[in-house]
Amino acid sequence: MTDLMQRVHVALRDHVAPAMGLDADEMVVVAVEDGIASLRLAGACASCPAGLPALLAELEAELKARVPEVEFVEAVL
Repeated sequence: MTDLMQRVHVALRDHVAPAMGLDADEMVVVAVEDGIASLRLAGACASCPAGLPALLAELEAELKARVPEVEFVEAVL
């Protein structure tokens, strides 16, 4: 895991997930490249396609505030 991936993981686990009321174990950092954080979402996060864009937008805003290198968040399978 790269330093940047580790920083994204820690931000998700320690700040973003608790602030959003999510289980950090349901979010896995797959990659962080060229400003894009690729996350694998599980549980309720992954099972609601209608709410996914709003969830990603909130995750993106929270991550950008804590890890400035992140410009975009995408969900991957």
